[in-house]
Amino acid sequence: MTNRRTVLKSLVGVSALAAAGVSLPGIALADELETLKKNGVMRIAMSGAYPPFNFINEENQVVGFDPAIGEEIAKRMGLKVEIITTAWDGIIGGLLANKYDAIVGSMSITPDREKVVDFVGPYYRMRRGIFVTKDSKIKTLDDLKSATLGATLGETHEQWAREQGYKVRTYKGLPELMLELENGRVDAIVNDDIPVLLAITKNDAPIKQLDVKLGGVADEAGIAIRKGNPELHKAMQDALDAMQADGTYLELAKKWVGGDIR
Repeated sequence: MTNRRTVLKSLVGVSALAAAGVSLPGIALADELETLKKNGVMRIAMSGAYPPFNFINEENQVVGFDPAIGEEIAKRMGLKVEIITTAWDGIIGGLLANKYDAIVGSMSITPDREKVVDFVGPYYRMRRGIFVTKDSKIKTLDDLKSATLGATLGETHEQWAREQGYKVRTYKGLPELMLELENGRVDAIVNDDIPVLLAITKNDAPIKQLDVKLGGVADEAGIAIRKGNPELHKAMQDALDAMQADGTYLELAKKWVGGDIR
């Protein structure tokens, strides 16, 4: 998931405030690990609209692979977790504004984002897929040139679709994307393939993946934290590495996604 406009806006704002000598809550002046341990809680953010990676269940709880990963990392650091859901297109801004301590929400690691945040991980791979209804006449990428392509606002897939010159309509998350496709309000959607394929199987949705080559692995997901926190970064990376080594990661991946996605 990326938003070049959001990242560039953040870069400009940060530079201007720093030049004016204004203290920035989102830029760490000292490593935050000690503060987190003192408080005993790590606040992690995600959209809550990206099943099976993060979503709100019938009990109004945020569950999925992302919160499970975040909770396990925090547990190994001796911390509890507070999960915060927020709109994806402003999620980096919220991190820089100290509204939470990390983003554990299937965020793609990109050069633009690495200018303003540091990443722990990666903790899983992503492949871009294009999906259409089973009765669609769209067969090739050329057919998309006259179509409307749905994407989640702020994701790397939105940026990719615009760079290809496609007509793009944006939405808040995957459930809305799939509903709009089924109802004919968009001709195709672009998204990471795993969550869509799982949703198709679970809901017996009349949707299929377009058999086209999009360049293999689109992105890798990382956990975003504020820059200037090497001790926090190391503690989180060590916890992630340990859970991958001892089999905990695979257990969580099988539970939520159906298999290993490293």
